[in-house]
Amino acid sequence: MEAALSTEQHGHAGSHGHSESFLRHYIFSTDHKMIAKQFMVTAIIFLFIGGAFALFIRWQLAYPGEPIPLIGKLLPSTWVNEAGAVTAEWYTQLLTMHGSIMIFAVIIPLLVGTFGNFAIPLMIGADDMAFPFLNMVSFWLFPVAGVLMMGGFFMEGGMAAAGWTAYPPLSAIASYGQTLWIVALFLIGFSSILGAVNYITTVLNMRAPGMKMFDLPMTVWAVFITAIIITIGTPVLASALAMLFMDNFLHTSFFQPENLIVPTRDMSRTAGGGQPLLWQHLFWFYSHPAVYIMILPGMGVVSDVLSTFSRKPLYGYKAMVFAIIAIAFLGIIVWGHHMFQSGMNPLLGTTFMVSTMVIAVPSAIKTFNWLGTMWRGKMEFTTPMLNAVAFVSMFVIGGLSGIFMASTPVDVFIHDTYFIVGHIHYVLFGGSLFAVFAGLFYWFPKMTGRMYDERLGKWHFWITFITFNGTFFPMHILGVGGMMRRIFDPTVYDFLKPFQPMNEFITINAMILGFAQFLLVYNLGYSWFRGRKAKRNPWRANTLEWQAPSPPPHGNFDRPLHVYHGPYEYSSPLTVQDYLPQTTSPEEIEEQRRHHETRLKQKNEATAHQE
Repeated sequence: MEAALSTEQHGHAGSHGHSESFLRHYIFSTDHKMIAKQFMVTAIIFLFIGGAFALFIRWQLAYPGEPIPLIGKLLPSTWVNEAGAVTAEWYTQLLTMHGSIMIFAVIIPLLVGTFGNFAIPLMIGADDMAFPFLNMVSFWLFPVAGVLMMGGFFMEGGMAAAGWTAYPPLSAIASYGQTLWIVALFLIGFSSILGAVNYITTVLNMRAPGMKMFDLPMTVWAVFITAIIITIGTPVLASALAMLFMDNFLHTSFFQPENLIVPTRDMSRTAGGGQPLLWQHLFWFYSHPAVYIMILPGMGVVSDVLSTFSRKPLYGYKAMVFAIIAIAFLGIIVWGHHMFQSGMNPLLGTTFMVSTMVIAVPSAIKTFNWLGTMWRGKMEFTTPMLNAVAFVSMFVIGGLSGIFMASTPVDVFIHDTYFIVGHIHYVLFGGSLFAVFAGLFYWFPKMTGRMYDERLGKWHFWITFITFNGTFFPMHILGVGGMMRRIFDPTVYDFLKPFQPMNEFITINAMILGFAQFLLVYNLGYSWFRGRKAKRNPWRANTLEWQAPSPPPHGNFDRPLHVYHGPYEYSSPLTVQDYLPQTTSPEEIEEQRRHHETRLKQKNEATAHQE
């Protein structure tokens, strides 16, 4: 292993004069920084596709049967009726594809693909990933999978329509679009596994001299633990997808029950005798840890941002590390809380209920430590800081609503209602995407060598924050009122008609929320080429990536590194500055102190002379 790593590493070391062709540099790159940018751009494209699907869903719920404004009659006839209104068939496809794209093609690639690739080598002082070629393959599997997932648009029967959870037997007898969805998810899982193996190997074997595991920043710890979750959970999902593909395409019966009657399909070649519930166990064994795959890297990013802009050490650093490990372990053993309605043994259900509630303990440790980090700090409310604080507050709301659903008697009432929709969006938008925004703005100067527009960044934050809460908080009220999760037209039920003004309010906020993201794209795109030149360390941060030039060249660093300190030595009594980079040696600290004392002495003498 060491020989292999050495071979890969020395291929990049000391090659700052390195030149590559356009294809090799921008398309089929093996440089971790370019791959991070590829993940970022591709995921943002899918963010707008998934967001557009969400707005179509919201239009139908607020104004059932009404034509979609401006573009309704321009959409394909398989999507809308003659008037330009959403059809019931397309609505189920929208629900499926919105969830699938946002989870598998936006949040996971942004948090794990973009930040994992960009931050890990720079934050541990490495010149690249352990396996650069595997890194390139892990990226290119992602857009191929995304295109395949969308390929159902060109197939008879349309895109996948069994929900993002793809419960059989519906998903096992669905259209070719569902088959493409299965293949796409398998490729995304394979991409995740390749990336996870790379992250684990890189962190364990390629840290800078002097850097111990407890000198790692929280972002690296979080992605490292996330990679372990991926290697444990994703092969289980892959096996389930392989069986579902065979049920869907080859007429096997892993999940197809006996005597299943489908009017539109010949079931004579299907033996039956399978277990639909088996899919739920296999799917949620991956997909509940996937919630932590989508939130743990965000926790790491937010920890670094809060400490930097509070100008204080991260409160309870080791407790934060062990809390992440505890969340990862508990997240793997609580998948059954998604299945309280499945008729499971009450004793088993109680076990899942208690273990789910216990996850609140390490989550609360992290929350209190974030508050402790900010407490009495010299806070600088930059755009990354605002998004990080929003992450903490929104994650608390999402976590508290999760405690309701962890209780079996309560979950029986609110299961598959809009309470669940509100909860998951507070965790995955209010949590994950605010962390993504914080990380994008925080590392943008290092990634591009340019500063973003602070004013536009704050406009984007405040519009997003206000309309996000206006969109998703009322969903909890709708859920308690009984509004079903996958309903097509709420007005057909008399008891839901009084909630219709609330649906309209949610949709208006969702529209503003969606279009506000163009501010983000404009800010990042314009600043990338026209922004003010960034200094090497504009945030006065301690971690190793800020010791590299902005943007870092091929090989990352222009001088050898040695780590002497932890990543959060802000306001340290050892130094006269309010930050202490990890690479500052004791000799440099002493030299800074002598220089500072000399300047003070000269200043005092000048003052005394004037008097």
